[in-house]
Amino acid sequence: MRMYVTLVLAALLLVILSCLAAYLITARRRARKRQAIAARLAAAAAQAQREHDDRQAAARASAALTTVLPAIQPDERAPRRVA
Repeated sequence: MRMYVTLVLAALLLVILSCLAAYLITARRRARKRQAIAARLAAAAAQAQREHDDRQAAARASAALTTVLPAIQPDERAPRRVA
């Protein structure tokens, strides 16, 4: 009788340990996936920030150029027609 109880307890322990191992494996997989997603998001945010900074620098350079060299004003005459 004791043998059967020991076998049942061993089987129950084996089932619990296998469920725990499966849970830990899936949790680790989820953590790795979240870490990869966070890394991709950080890279995309850094690239967007660089592009934004480049656009702002180009706008500042354009504004500086316009203050030095004013835009060409339209003449009062109409454009010439060339046949």
